Amino acid sequence: MITNNDYAMVLTTFADKESAKQAAVKLVQVKLAACVQMFPVESIYAWQGKINEDNETVLLIKTKTGLFEQISALIKNLHTYEVPEIIQITITDGLPEYLNWIDETLTEFSASN
Repeated sequence: MITNNDYAMVLTTFADKESAKQAAVKLVQVKLAACVQMFPVESIYAWQGKINEDNETVLLIKTKTGLFEQISALIKNLHTYEVPEIIQITITDGLPEYLNWIDETLTEFSASN
């Protein structure tokens, strides 16, 4: 059973590096993410009956499952896509020290709200 305190990684893509970076910085600033990694990717996908090929920037957002709705709202607010990819993957295990760091970083958010 997944709880609001489970660790997660949220994936999203942006059309360009600058808009992705803006979202990444905001997510960390408002304590919705402990860390956001960015990297370029070439995407091939079906959309509106066509096969498309685009260069995008992927964000890997390290967070907690209970913050997904707030993360999703922030991303949708900053996004240019009609239907942005926003997918949460639960982390079932990890280095305890790293997971503790996520707890400590994001606890600051919940304590201030």
